[in-house]
Amino acid sequence: MLLIPAIDLKDGRCVRLKQGDMNQATVFSDDPAEMALHWLEQGARRLHLVDLNGAFAGKPVNESAVKNIIRVVQDYADDNDLEEIPVQLGGGIRDLDTIERFLDHGLSYVIVGTAAVKNPGFLQDACGAFAGHIIVGLDARDGKVATDGWSKLSRHNVIELAQKYEGYGVESIIYTDIGRDGMMSGVNIDATVNLARAVRIPIIASGGVHDIRDVEALCEVQHEGIEAVICGRSIYEGTLDLEQAQARADELSDE
Repeated sequence: MLLIPAIDLKDGRCVRLKQGDMNQATVFSDDPAEMALHWLEQGARRLHLVDLNGAFAGKPVNESAVKNIIRVVQDYADDNDLEEIPVQLGGGIRDLDTIERFLDHGLSYVIVGTAAVKNPGFLQDACGAFAGHIIVGLDARDGKVATDGWSKLSRHNVIELAQKYEGYGVESIIYTDIGRDGMMSGVNIDATVNLARAVRIPIIASGGVHDIRDVEALCEVQHEGIEAVICGRSIYEGTLDLEQAQARADELSDE
């Protein structure tokens, strides 16, 4: 079970939201690249970036901050003789040119969310053009997928969409329970497992991680196809120690 620190970008700063509400943003750093370095030094093996402004604007807004983070990650890997440390980004990515540009910057994965729901043909084209680099983000409340920075709730069922996107060739799916995101109320294990059982591609859990018990609970069901969990507010506010939690997850995975 891989723990992936989240770096959410708003107006060039590192923030965390509660339930995706841009008006409930807590600023944790004015230097996202420095925050990225901090998590790398705590043992992070992968980073999850979200352009929050971009999610609402429908186009990337924090590209400069993303490029700075990628540069820091690459330098850290080089300085420590490490293989590539994957960086993934979502938020406002809705055309092939944007995907190509970010991959050229050095991103490992691009996350398609709203565009996957509203324009499935685009997602299909993206998977064909950039095979192995496309992740779908499915953000849901009560089993229904939300779009446009979580501001709109669609009628689409999470599992049905996931199965369709699997056929397109997406690399994996990030499943976020909106009602729990940023609330540190615990991961929605049941919903995440149900989704993982419905598809054959890996699922990345997101939303609600509070402490080591959530990590342990996910490790118990990782055989269902849940390969990683994104950690946000919990590691920023200290209810979860990233380094210790990853060590515990590794220990449980070896048993």
